[in-house]
Amino acid sequence: MTFRTKSTTVVTLAMFAACSLSAAAFPFGKKNKPEEQIFRKPTPAQNALIDKAIVHEAAVVKALRERSPLVDTYIQNMKPDPVLVQVPESDWHSLARVDFGKVIGETGYATDKTRDKGKGGKFGFMKHSLGYITGLSSSLHLTYHEGGFVRMIVIDTDGPNGDGFNRQNYTFGFVRNEFLGTIPTIVLDVQPVKKKAGRFFGRVWIERNNGNIVRFDGDFNGTQQDITEYYHFDSWRTNVNGDLWMPTSVYSEETNPKSPSHALQFKAISHIWGYELKIPPPESEQTNIDVVGAVDESANAANADVSPLGAQREWIQQAEDNVIERLYTAGLIDAKSPFDQTLSDLANNILVYNNIQTPRPIRVRTMLTQPLESIAIGNTILLSKSLIDTTAIQTTDGAQQMGNLNALLAFQIAHIILGHHVDTKYAFSDRMMFPPESAFQRLPMHHTDQENVDAAKKAMDLLNAKELADGQQYFGLYLQQLAPRGKALKALNEPMMGDGLMKPDGTFWLQAMVSKAPKLNMGDLKQQAAVPLESFLNFDPWTDQVIQKHVTYEPLLNATDKLPFEITPVYIKLGYWKAPEAPAPPPAPAPAAAAPAADVIVPAPATATPVDAAAPVSAPAPTTGTAVPPQQ
Repeated sequence: MTFRTKSTTVVTLAMFAACSLSAAAFPFGKKNKPEEQIFRKPTPAQNALIDKAIVHEAAVVKALRERSPLVDTYIQNMKPDPVLVQVPESDWHSLARVDFGKVIGETGYATDKTRDKGKGGKFGFMKHSLGYITGLSSSLHLTYHEGGFVRMIVIDTDGPNGDGFNRQNYTFGFVRNEFLGTIPTIVLDVQPVKKKAGRFFGRVWIERNNGNIVRFDGDFNGTQQDITEYYHFDSWRTNVNGDLWMPTSVYSEETNPKSPSHALQFKAISHIWGYELKIPPPESEQTNIDVVGAVDESANAANADVSPLGAQREWIQQAEDNVIERLYTAGLIDAKSPFDQTLSDLANNILVYNNIQTPRPIRVRTMLTQPLESIAIGNTILLSKSLIDTTAIQTTDGAQQMGNLNALLAFQIAHIILGHHVDTKYAFSDRMMFPPESAFQRLPMHHTDQENVDAAKKAMDLLNAKELADGQQYFGLYLQQLAPRGKALKALNEPMMGDGLMKPDGTFWLQAMVSKAPKLNMGDLKQQAAVPLESFLNFDPWTDQVIQKHVTYEPLLNATDKLPFEITPVYIKLGYWKAPEAPAPPPAPAPAAAAPAADVIVPAPATATPVDAAAPVSAPAPTTGTAVPPQQ
């Protein structure tokens, strides 16, 4: 979808974590003995692809064991609803950095006894990965002797090297040919040779060019006799580099057997990213002392001295840069992307419309986390991916999405204008020397309640600019939609690091915008206040860049199609990885200008004027499946 903005760049405008769900919330039954399935015997060419897939699956296991990526799980427990069929009743979110080298191939998991005592932090940065994965497996009743929830990202770890997916353990039957995005695949039904609980039972998609498994779904029954039923899941992978396909997202759900309307019992989404966060190169390889990305300003320094206020701002900037760099290296915010630049342009337009100058432009980055939150760290604003996704309502002119983003940005711009800057203790580099998994605990960035109250008032002043005033109604409508879900979706509304949307009393910091919106009407199919999670941004699990989706409009047929703030199934338009293009050589430096005389006052540069909103500008082209070198 596309909207226009008065900016030089315009937007048209995605960690396996241990969740602490109660096992009692999920009643389990027995699975009836299924009818014998007739397999279509694979052809010799298909058998060759299967053999390749077995080899590649072992390579995926090896690559995972060498990495410690971030993994994230969000679960919504559902309940029947007389109007909407089902609505979220409660939720749970958790985030971790998992060392798969200590998980894959283990025959049993150590139990983390501090888990249920509230120790070690709410957000799941556990002391060891074994206990972390144990908690997740136990919560989802995946407690057979080996494998647990890990098998939702690799098919079978029950082997000498964690590679139990082979012809000795499984049989294969051809189903059909199918394209997933631009990837041609063969689809195969897979079942275990022996009746052993914990073996995978389901379907795999193998890409036809090189024999990589790109998707698999099913469960872990592993036998055709009556055994306890495990949860069903759909696991997707992304071509992250060369011929390597790595786990990206997993969707899981189960239907409530007591619901006559077939309402779900729960649905869950898991994401994994940060594969390149792994280990720094050995010291022997760190011999290059060139500073990549640094700009040599020595030739242009002239003889200018720094004023006391300038020194104060430089000190604040140093603290900001330290924090942003640490969050990036911990995998908690994205690598710089064209979409982030678009958000930065929108933020700076708000300043232009209000005739406000800042010593430095506003920068915007995306937090790769689930809760709805934002924060200003110095002159850098962070918006969570889910906050961006759920406000991305498609309209023909794009006004609703842009109005929502302006409101989110204005709230944090107000903090910047009011001087609610980052704690300057982070300007000291030694304060950044802590493990990545401690980033949330060591870097709390949220503002005080009084600062948020003051910022909300200032944000309303900013949004009263004539170019922005008409957009207030949209975010007011969004808040109306969020209000009745606030109690049920506590995990989604509890910030991990920054500022949430809700006050402690359940109202909103920007409550004043609610009165500027029309009344929420779920039955009005022409009105949509908020959209599901994962609606607007994908992410590259290798580079950590966010990538704007380009989706077709889906008409609403009834109120149940709105799905505000809800988890939805995964469907990724897969594509092959493309090597990044070599950067163009830098232009020749311009001749240095003569320094002004000592008594000449140099005027400040004029504030940039935003372009006409009536002039549409194309959005960046989609880059799904393309790896781009990450930037800090």
